[in-house]
Amino acid sequence: MKSSGLATVAQLHEFDEIVDVRTPSEFAEDHIPGALNCPVLSDAERARVGTLYKQHSPFEARKIGAALVARNIAHHIESRWLDKPKSWHPLIYCWRGGQRSGAMTHILRQIGFAAERLDGGYKSYRHHVLQQLQVLPQKFFFRVLCGLTGSGKSRLLAALRQAGAQVLDLESLARHRGSVLGDMPDMAQPAQKSFDSQILAHLEAFDPAVPVYVESESKRIGQLRVPDELIAAMWLSPCLRLETSAELRAALLREDYAHFLRDPALLHQQLERLKGMYSSELLDHWQSLYEARVWDKFIAELLERHYDPAYNKSIRGHYRNYDEAYQLTLNTLSEKDFRALADEVLALSGKFINNGGTV
Repeated sequence: MKSSGLATVAQLHEFDEIVDVRTPSEFAEDHIPGALNCPVLSDAERARVGTLYKQHSPFEARKIGAALVARNIAHHIESRWLDKPKSWHPLIYCWRGGQRSGAMTHILRQIGFAAERLDGGYKSYRHHVLQQLQVLPQKFFFRVLCGLTGSGKSRLLAALRQAGAQVLDLESLARHRGSVLGDMPDMAQPAQKSFDSQILAHLEAFDPAVPVYVESESKRIGQLRVPDELIAAMWLSPCLRLETSAELRAALLREDYAHFLRDPALLHQQLERLKGMYSSELLDHWQSLYEARVWDKFIAELLERHYDPAYNKSIRGHYRNYDEAYQLTLNTLSEKDFRALADEVLALSGKFINNGGTV
């Protein structure tokens, strides 16, 4: 039976390719994971047509828009799809599933391709993301890796992933280390919508029967908000506590935050966020330390006065199972030690109980 040309979000996995025909800026804010951006109007072209529609004549705007859309679709066909077989089955979507995706789908179907349009467009996909993020986190058994700043949690997560475990690395997805110095160099955080989409894509790829390892977080990572149901599920989950000596923590932070050590001015800019939390005398003292590049003392004081008190208050306020957490000890920063810890964690996977703690 011939397809109607309309598809739902539930059918995303059925297509050979997903094509987003929105503008590059719309695509950059968020898109269906794996989608290819083939805009039928550029950002400038869409603005031009919109201005013409509002300020002059809808009819004139439609003529100009049709010419631009036709030209852009022709370019995509010539540059991307001339080698596609007749059986090629793409899904096309725009903002609401209206004229932009309709035009692309119509032309591809006239050629003979089995193209379909996403009913409701990106808006229906976004609704799906929000709805699934309310229910999907409840289906998983999370194992929360806790530990003071610089204890090596992110590296242990990476070792767990390499060992075959299911890992949800929220800080990697957020492009932020979750602290006042957490901004990653030359890497902006994604939009909230994109962050949500990436989280959902990871959760949908996981097996609910297998534990998911995640680092302890608060409600926000930089400027991004962790979905409510996910953070609630994490806060109720069993914890693993990674203990690391002060010396190793300082060494790890020197490696992870090397960009600040190379550029004290950038570090100063970040620490300006602490104004109001500490006296100007203490902030001036810290500034004198990092300007003199007395890194070990600077890091030790920042951990003792800022990071550790804040983390201990937050962790005990949010993770009710923290005090009963199984303790892991990091002895060196070698890959071998992180692999050994990952093996230790995975050996414990059968000992957790659903309501926290171990048996």
